Order: sequence, then C-alpha cells, then structure tokens
Amino acid sequence: MEPPSDRDWWSALSEAPLDLGAVHAFLADERAGGTCVFVGTSRRWTDGVETALLTYEAYPAMAEAELARLALAASERWEAVKVAVLHRTGDVPPPEASVVVGVACPHRAEAFEAARWLIDTLKESVPIWKTEHAAPDA
Repeated sequence: MEPPSDRDWWSALSEAPLDLGAVHAFLADERAGGTCVFVGTSRRWTDGVETALLTYEAYPAMAEAELARLALAASERWEAVKVAVLHRTGDVPPPEASVVVGVACPHRAEAFEAARWLIDTLKESVPIWKTEHAAPDA
C-alpha cells in the first residue's frame, strides 16, 4: 500500500501489514512543527487471557469512506498539513499493528489533540469489527 502523492491525507484499509516507516515518511513536512503518531497493536494478553490472534472484518465501502471523512475532518479542524488513518483487516497476530493514525501540524498541541480525536472517533464510527481468538490451552 503506497501513500498518495497528490494529496495531504492518506486513509486506507489493508490486509497487508501496516508500513509504519511509510506513514512517518508521508507525514514528514517542513510546514509541521509537531507530528503525533498513534499505533494500536494486537496485544498478547487481555484480562489474563492469552490471545493468539485478532481478526478484523469491515464493511469496506463504508469503512473506507468514513476513514477518508475522518482524515479530512481532522485536517480542517486542526489545520493539519498531513493526516494518515490506516486500519488492518483480516488476521493480525500479536504484536503487529492493527491501526495507525498520524497527524502533522504546525504546533505539537494540535497534533496531539487531532491524533487522539482520530483514534477515539475511528473506534466509535468506522464499521470495523474485531474478534479475539484465545490461544489454545498448553
């Protein structure tokens, strides 16, 4: 999955592992004084239960449209110079990244606020569902 070269926002669903280096490279911009990236990963343990795998399913057309809407909304609300909002689908084993949001803004406070808003709003509004698969008993 390659970042766009013709716009300042990048949103996508991907069955392939998320390329965090590509996200950082996309967000690098001399207009930005602050860049904030949040990476959500599949964790091995939840409340003492071992997780072998997470599986993410999405309604692709709606999810992709909502990810794009969120990227544009964050860009406008915080005057971000670059925004990235990417989410995995399919099987994501620990400790791989499930989701990444990144924002480059003229100032750090706005970058932090925008990234927090993006991940929280994404979790509430994007039609993506997670299934946890417990590790088999040893």
